[in-house]
Amino acid sequence: MNRTLSVIETFRLITISLIFFFAAFGQACADVAPKAFFDELQRRLIADGFDGKRIRELYRSEEISFETRGVAAYFQHNEARLDYGKFTARPALIDDARSYMNEHAVTLSAAREKFGVDPGIITAIILVETNLGRSLGSRPIISTLSTMASLSEPAPREYLYGRLSEGRRFDPGKYNSRADRKSRWAYKELKAFLIYTERHEVDPLTVVGSYAGALGIAQFMPSNILHYGRDGNGDGRIDLFHDADAIFSIANYLKQFGWKPNLSHDQAFRIIYQYNHSRQYVNAILKISDLLALQESAPS
Repeated sequence: MNRTLSVIETFRLITISLIFFFAAFGQACADVAPKAFFDELQRRLIADGFDGKRIRELYRSEEISFETRGVAAYFQHNEARLDYGKFTARPALIDDARSYMNEHAVTLSAAREKFGVDPGIITAIILVETNLGRSLGSRPIISTLSTMASLSEPAPREYLYGRLSEGRRFDPGKYNSRADRKSRWAYKELKAFLIYTERHEVDPLTVVGSYAGALGIAQFMPSNILHYGRDGNGDGRIDLFHDADAIFSIANYLKQFGWKPNLSHDQAFRIIYQYNHSRQYVNAILKISDLLALQESAPS
């Protein structure tokens, strides 16, 4: 009897070991195969003038991976589904925004002096974009942008399509059209990100953000950092994870699109729309700004 049990237990242990082995083997294959999707991307970057040694070292890093889940979610993102009304329906959020304005009053005042943008507008954008810097995203920017940029190639494109949520998956024609647009756009943003991180001595492997590749308190795309980013704290670097730089960069962005004091509602709407092409978003920003102005003018 004991011998029989021993044989059974041995068989069970072998079976369990094999299960774990093949599961680990399968996971390893799943992790390694998509990594090869970046080979052609590396060749493109080097051909476009990026230092070959730097690029190869970056893409050998364990921190870089094919960002399947985040990019799949971004492909099926629907701006109309977002609830921007929650920011104006909850008084506590407006109180938080008022506290943020008080805490950063000196920087906001300097931004208004330099760029002409109302502090309430800047604060409203920071509230909606990142909950006043508390929700900055957690996805590695370089993995996100590299994954989207690699979709110019058939293999990664097919791989990602197979992992889209079936309930909301669109037809292959629409997917391919979107993949064409997103891969071109992401490659441009990836190049801007690599330029930005080298110019400002930022480790590209440590920067995290949204599943669209936006980063920092202001949620700028890398190309917008290069064009509109400003040093708000005078340290000689642009770091949008720092409030002062985020505030100055938002103000400069809006100014470059035509912001000036005493705009009409329609004029303000059109300019903020350039920050995010969503009417619901712009309406929320303007309403938050109005609520902050009411709080500021209310008697204590």
